[in-house]
Amino acid sequence: MLDFYGCDSKILDDMSFCYNILAKLPAILDMHSLTPPIVVEAPSNEHRGGKDPGGYSGFVIIAESHISLHTFAKKGFVSIDVYSCKDFDTDETIKYFENAFRPKEKEVNIINRGTYYQSEKPFGDKK
Repeated sequence: MLDFYGCDSKILDDMSFCYNILAKLPAILDMHSLTPPIVVEAPSNEHRGGKDPGGYSGFVIIAESHISLHTFAKKGFVSIDVYSCKDFDTDETIKYFENAFRPKEKEVNIINRGTYYQSEKPFGDKK
């Protein structure tokens, strides 16, 4: 999970750019797209008292799970998730997104999920 701050608002407000970022990454990570990326405009909720200024939300479904991003151009912020049941090079992935969005600051959170699922133990056998 990546949260990038201080990104160029023009990049974050470019639907084609977001689409292309999602389209290219699966092959770089030796993963397999099951769908083309879908990127939609997410409207602001500020008029309803919310704090979301709107932006783009996009995802690509991959055989190994999914990759998603949410941009907030007015705030210079993008939030990215790469969720995969396959091991992948997290450093390469971070560099890919850093080169694309050029953040001034970042938060990186790597979580191993489904570790029990990967074991050969029957469900419920925690020994």
